[in-house]
Amino acid sequence: MAVALAMVAVPVLVMPLKLWIDRPGPLTVESGYYPSGHTATAMVAYCGAALLLSPLTGRGTGRPWATPVAVVLSAATGIGLVLRGYHWPLDVLGSVLLCGMLLALLVAALRWIDNRGATGKGADAP
Repeated sequence: MAVALAMVAVPVLVMPLKLWIDRPGPLTVESGYYPSGHTATAMVAYCGAALLLSPLTGRGTGRPWATPVAVVLSAATGIGLVLRGYHWPLDVLGSVLLCGMLLALLVAALRWIDNRGATGKGADAP
């Protein structure tokens, strides 16, 4: 549920910034390119999926591959958008920083949920 809420938060955060900053793209005079919504969506989706898979691919199994794969896919998305001329590098960097904060909040929320369940203060506790 926390990952789904993070995905919902992406357009809620990105769209007002696009309207407020009103920056044109590299190959167009149209505005609304900063921050990159595609980079933001990819980063939260890939890293959120990695967080959901991490208990299955963690240290105990010897296959901690989910997080590095998510980072590579997120970076490839941003680099591809810059190389194809859809975004300036700063558009992508802005999304990475914005979603880095969002993902940090997501990790904190997941840890809080995990700790709450470990201490027995879940939904069925008095």
